Parts: sequence; structure tokens; C-alpha cells
Amino acid sequence: MADIARMAGVSISTVSRALAGNPLIPKTLRDQIVELAQTHGYVVNQSARSLRLRKTDTIGVIIPLAHEAGQMISDPFFLEMVGRLADEITRRDYSVLLNKIITTEPGWLERIIQSHRADGLLLIGQSTQHEALNAVANTYRPMVVWGAQLPGQTYCSVGSDNVEGGRLAVAHLAAGGRRRIVFLGAIDAPEAAQRFVGYRKGLEEAGIAFDPALVVPAPYTVDEAQKAVTEFLASGAPFDAIFAFSDVIALAALRALAKAGRRVPADVAVVGFDDIVLAQHSTPPLTTVCQDLASGARAMVDLLFRRMAGQEAPSTLSPVRLVVRESA
Repeated sequence: MADIARMAGVSISTVSRALAGNPLIPKTLRDQIVELAQTHGYVVNQSARSLRLRKTDTIGVIIPLAHEAGQMISDPFFLEMVGRLADEITRRDYSVLLNKIITTEPGWLERIIQSHRADGLLLIGQSTQHEALNAVANTYRPMVVWGAQLPGQTYCSVGSDNVEGGRLAVAHLAAGGRRRIVFLGAIDAPEAAQRFVGYRKGLEEAGIAFDPALVVPAPYTVDEAQKAVTEFLASGAPFDAIFAFSDVIALAALRALAKAGRRVPADVAVVGFDDIVLAQHSTPPLTTVCQDLASGARAMVDLLFRRMAGQEAPSTLSPVRLVVRESA
């Protein structure tokens, strides 16, 4: 910058303002300085600029996966959610910094915050890190989490009514005459645990006794979930419906049922949760509990920018609805 200032016969601060497009610098002089910079290959050091301004124009998107290290960012739910968040972030002329976290070591979130690589953080899911999120919430404001609302929560979250979603799914299956309804999925993360509560509530309202034998733990990845369904089928346990924690797991169930010669929905009805884009293109198209990911992503980014501006931004919980397709 000092070299450009010497060539233009101006001060370094004038060069800085001109390259930043400051209208206080006459346009003729701005154009001259910009041309000199381009001719001599000068490029603004954005890292140094960020340090000086204490602003990166970047939003960090974090996927915490302490509960399922094998789950990939290429998971259809994450792809859709990351894409929708990126659309909202870039619409505000900010960049996106994506990070997958599988560690459970104390201080992982503090280290990300202290790196100052982003002006704010969006987390997709709480995983098993509720306490870690709570620990930083009072001192670090620009953070919004997609997930369940939990007792004693101090961080800002955006999510859907998971309990009602589970209840709706089971109520629909029971109304169709299904009595042996499997809950498919793990219940170690907050959203999954709430959906399981909704499953139990739906059974109770339908007058169906809860049977622990119909709770089938399934990993979050497609191949492992399909393997879990295949093993359950081999056990010979009678069942006529599946409520899966997510659409991804429900799609894995459809594949396992098809390979086993079970007809959907004639033999087994299947309901998922999320309503990702793939749900309507499966064979058969998947009945699912819809949580509006587009409006959820928009709400997350809106709340984050409000918090970055020092404004109040409380947590939000959105209603869900059942989307009936051919699988149930």
C-alpha cells in the first residue's frame, strides 16, 4: 500500500480509502489509485483487514456430530440444510465457513469462537453438546442453533415441535389400522428423544400398549440403518408399520423392506420425519412429518444477524404437519 501511495503521490490512508471505494476520495483520484493497484498486482490482504476491522464478513456453519462420528456432510438432510443456510447467508453478502465437529473434548466450541474466523455461528443440531452450548451462551451472543428446546437452555435455538411430529405420525398409522408400530432410530440426541416421546404419546392416545421390542435402534447413516432393519426383519418380530426418526432412515427402511419382499404400504406402512426433497421421489413416495427447512434456515440467519447487531432474538419453535404420500 505504501508503494501505491508513493506512485500516486498521496498518503497511505488515502490509498486505503480509495481501494475501499470511499466517496470522500474524488472519483478521478480513486480511479487512478485503483488502476495503479491493478497494474502492479496489489491485492488487499483480507485477513489483515479482518484483524484491523474485527470483522470477517463470514458466518460459520457447524455440524456437531459427537453422537454419530460416521455421519457425513453429504447426508441428504445436511446437504439441504447447509444449502438453505448458505443461500440466506450469501444473500447478505457474507461468506460461509463450514465445519464438521466430531470431538467431545471440553473447550471445542470456545476454541472456534476464539479463532475469530467468523462473525457469528450457526449450528445444525445439538448432538450431545447441550452443556457446551449453554457454557458459552451468556458470553458469546452471535450464535443460533437448529434443534430442540430443552429445560435450562440459555442459547438461542430454532426448531420444530418434535413431540407433536411423533404424535402425528403414530396417530396417522393407528388411524389406518396399524397396531404394531416400530420406532426406528437412536434416541441419544435431543430431537430424536423428543420424537420418541411423541411416539409414546401417539401410542397411548390410540390405546396401543408400548412394546420395547418394537424400538429398533438405528444409526443415522443409510447403510447402517438399512442393516438394522434387515436384522430386525430376520428376528421374525411381527410389525405392520414403521415410524422413522428421519427421512434418511425411513428411506433406508424402504430399501430393506423391498429386498425382503415386504410390500409398502400393503404389508408395512412407513412414515419419516423432515420432508427432505428426496422424500417425494422415493419408491413409493414417503409419507413424512414436514418441518419447513426453508423457513427454519431463514429464521436462523435472521436471528443471528439480529444478535450480531446487539438486538434481542429469542428462540423459536415452529409447528409441523403431516404430508401423506403413498408409503402410508
